[in-house]
Amino acid sequence: MKYFIVDAFTDQPFGGNPAGVVLLDSQTFPQEDLMLKIAAELRYSETAFIRRHSANEFTIRYFTPKAEVELCGHATIASFFLLHQKGLAQGQCQCHTLAGDLNIEAGKKVMMQMAKPRIVATISDTEEIYNAIGLPHSLNSKLSTLNFPVQVVYAGLPDIMLPLPDVDTLQSLQPDMEAITAITKRYEAVSIHPFAFSSDGFTAHVRDFAPQYGVPEESATGTANASLTYYLQQCGHLAAEAECAFIQGEMMGRPSVVATRIHADGNIFVGGTAAVVAEGELMVG
Repeated sequence: MKYFIVDAFTDQPFGGNPAGVVLLDSQTFPQEDLMLKIAAELRYSETAFIRRHSANEFTIRYFTPKAEVELCGHATIASFFLLHQKGLAQGQCQCHTLAGDLNIEAGKKVMMQMAKPRIVATISDTEEIYNAIGLPHSLNSKLSTLNFPVQVVYAGLPDIMLPLPDVDTLQSLQPDMEAITAITKRYEAVSIHPFAFSSDGFTAHVRDFAPQYGVPEESATGTANASLTYYLQQCGHLAAEAECAFIQGEMMGRPSVVATRIHADGNIFVGGTAAVVAEGELMVG
């Protein structure tokens, strides 16, 4: 099996969000325990395993170092950028995932349709969540001025959308990974996704914490930013048709720009470019 390391949501090597990508040379997936071991060996937040059915039809399964997940946005962007580069995918493609079938446009820039979004739950008791991400107690009073609820939102994966008063607060967070793990388990969410607005041309600055799945912090998160796009539309912050640009990974030294587009019918697309930084052969399977 050939494997690749691909940085998604950037056009520069060693930027964006890295993913492992494994191109399968058979029509069956390896055993789950082997795919989990490969993901753990590669040590990236997600590794995508790709089965190619035809020139425009694929199945992808996604593994973190700890578990299989239904969908990973940045690993999908990385996968189809690689497939396009290798001459294996061009234009409109269909991708089968555990989260459903996705429409993908493969090219130098990859755009992917996310799963149908929905609000899963509104969380009323939020103090524990803010404490878990390390919000200084001196800033608690600012939260009362925010007109955005704390909600679990699904766009392929469920994530907790968490508004913050400003970018400085976002960047100063000192998250408690143990507490975040307990909270995300309780709400059956993958991550906590805090965000803050600014006037620098980006829709929002964001961070993403998913320690339950072996990812303390993610530098670019397609699914969570798709959820954030839907959430902002539902809150009235975005028009029925809108394009967004979220900047993430700044505190990790891997700034990433995640582009999203939402339509009036609720369909969301996430896109970006990528850079292939390594490839090799897995001597297993």
